[in-house]
Amino acid sequence: MQNFTQILFVMWRETVEAMLVVGILYAWLSHNPAGARGVKYLWGGVLAGLAGAFLLGLGIGAMGDLLSEEGHAYFMAGMLLAAAVLIVHMVFWMRRHGRRLKQDMEQSLRASAQTENWWGVFSLAAIAVAREGSETVVFLSSLAMGSNGFTSAPFWLALGLGAVLAGATFALLQLGGKLVSWRAFFRVTEILLLLLACSLLMSGVEKLIDVQLLPVIVAQVWDSSRLLDDGSVLGSLVSSFTGYRARPALLNLIVFAGYWLAIRWLLRLSNRPAAAA
Repeated sequence: MQNFTQILFVMWRETVEAMLVVGILYAWLSHNPAGARGVKYLWGGVLAGLAGAFLLGLGIGAMGDLLSEEGHAYFMAGMLLAAAVLIVHMVFWMRRHGRRLKQDMEQSLRASAQTENWWGVFSLAAIAVAREGSETVVFLSSLAMGSNGFTSAPFWLALGLGAVLAGATFALLQLGGKLVSWRAFFRVTEILLLLLACSLLMSGVEKLIDVQLLPVIVAQVWDSSRLLDDGSVLGSLVSSFTGYRARPALLNLIVFAGYWLAIRWLLRLSNRPAAAA
């Protein structure tokens, strides 16, 4: 399954991020006498968030089943493009809020503890988990649709391995940076996510070319298959994470260049507040 590594990576990264949020909430509640009563609301919020993401997945699956062959092609293209946009948004949201994430959550928890409004804890956990879960559902749906991934063993194997690796990674990160730090984790996975978003964008554009909604302009600009064929094992892995094409059309190259120019501009904007501070 060509998307195996993509599915594993998305499941791993998103699960670690969800564990981080829940871990921050649980650590504060369990170490503060005033917050001990809020633990059950925390787990209730986690279950509610997971239920919301599950319902979204059912809705996406049902929508795909109802569409015609042509409509399904458009739907797949839309899912791929939506996943690419969500990944980029998630990366820059974490760049902006990651440093204050723990502080902001603990501030909200203190306010809930002082007023004994434990439904605030429930809402905080539900929104955080639903956000991560919904992003994961969209990503995985966009990756699985093209190859019957929902019914294939490799799809579920990738999900299981991603969850197991996420648990092991979270345990290592909880050691306090002795082996790997949260900062290094987010920096490395941030680069991989941006590469993955580019790959999804390229796939989405190709789907729109296939249904003749976008012009190909020039069918093949060059052929680098002798150096690295995107149909080989290594080439397929590189292609799935970077958007590499051995025989790219001109529109693919324009989209590829435009994407990275936009990312460079967004990075400069995100770095300005940090430099000012």
